[in-house]
Amino acid sequence: MKIYIKNAITAIVVMAFFVACSEEFKKVAPKEFEGKFPEESADDIEIVFSDSGRTSFILYAPILNKYTGDNPYMDFPRGIKVISFDERGFKQSVLTADYAISEEQTMRMEASKNVIITDLQKNESIETEQIIWDKRNKKIYSIMEIKQIKSDGTINYGDGFEADERFTKYTVRNPRGEMIAEDL
Repeated sequence: MKIYIKNAITAIVVMAFFVACSEEFKKVAPKEFEGKFPEESADDIEIVFSDSGRTSFILYAPILNKYTGDNPYMDFPRGIKVISFDERGFKQSVLTADYAISEEQTMRMEASKNVIITDLQKNESIETEQIIWDKRNKKIYSIMEIKQIKSDGTINYGDGFEADERFTKYTVRNPRGEMIAEDL
């Protein structure tokens, strides 16, 4: 009788294990995004970009999807946050956006929807609906209308901007708004 009870308990534990495993597989089933299924998908990611052992950028995203094929790309359907660091290791700038896509072949990343890029050392920011990060030429730019908020609180507008990839130097195209004489 003891052998039957022991075998029954073992069978129940094994069945519970398989049921638990099947529940786990249900949780990580492929996710559909806009009618497509990515080859790979990851939640709550952090990607560190470094150069010669120094952190250059850190990218955070709630979801990363990777698509393969003739034109491979990754997208971040729930937004991104990218922090850049200066050569001394201090935070230089922060970029946030509600959506982003990174194309492997063109080496460019596009961030869109509520894009805000802030120079943490100058305490200045730019808000727009789309920017392009050209990784090959190490610059970021936008051809969309921008709102520039200076450290003294003045607000300017422009028809886009161009900057180095760390957002330490930038130029606003066709600036208009509040201008302080020292800025001219």
